[in-house]
Amino acid sequence: MTEVSDAYGFFRGRMVLDRDGDKIGRIDDVYEDKQTGRPEWALVNTGLFGTKKTFVPLQDAAPVGEDVRVPLEKGHVKDAPSIEADGELSENEERRLYTHYGVAYDADGDHDTNGGDVSGPTTDDAMTRSEEDLRVGTERREAGRVRLRKYVVTEEEQRTVPVRREEVRVEREPIDEGNVDQALDGPEISEEEHEVVLHEERPVVDKEVVPKERVRLSTEEHTDQETISETLRKERIETDGDARS
Repeated sequence: MTEVSDAYGFFRGRMVLDRDGDKIGRIDDVYEDKQTGRPEWALVNTGLFGTKKTFVPLQDAAPVGEDVRVPLEKGHVKDAPSIEADGELSENEERRLYTHYGVAYDADGDHDTNGGDVSGPTTDDAMTRSEEDLRVGTERREAGRVRLRKYVVTEEEQRTVPVRREEVRVEREPIDEGNVDQALDGPEISEEEHEVVLHEERPVVDKEVVPKERVRLSTEEHTDQETISETLRKERIETDGDARS
């Protein structure tokens, strides 16, 4: 049976890393074995925003700088039995935890992560062989963020516009019966000036803001196939000694 201990306060607040260095969560409390006085379990804040508390075994845990690394996989810890953190673990609760983490449970405080024979002289004459099964799942996590940002750029745009202009053309016409009266109207010899106003067109530029499109962000899911590999332990049973038929 284990209970919360104040003797290992230096553990509190430290980050627990799995065997690959991934963060599992921060230690909230440490439970020590009543008989041996050794730190047995770390109560770790896991889950989204640390809202879940999970018991993680401290056996074979090792310091890594200011953090603590345990020889477990993060997903294995995530699937640990949900046990209320009420300051003490009962034998039944410890047994459930050790079974999940693949550790042989011993009520006298001796636990072996290499497994052990759960049968004995007080049970029957059969030996239990166990294997680790691979359980694969998925977890949803933030992969990145995308935002829309609008900014202004300038571009040069060319347009060809037809423009008209007036030019002076001198027209000469001979005197004939049709214009002789106009030609002789006035003094015979004089000085005169005639003025003609010329016009031309020039390009005029005006701008107006015109809405072109609406842009928004949306998400869509794509499914990819990823292959993972994991090392599983399996027990083998063989005979030792003289076996004669």
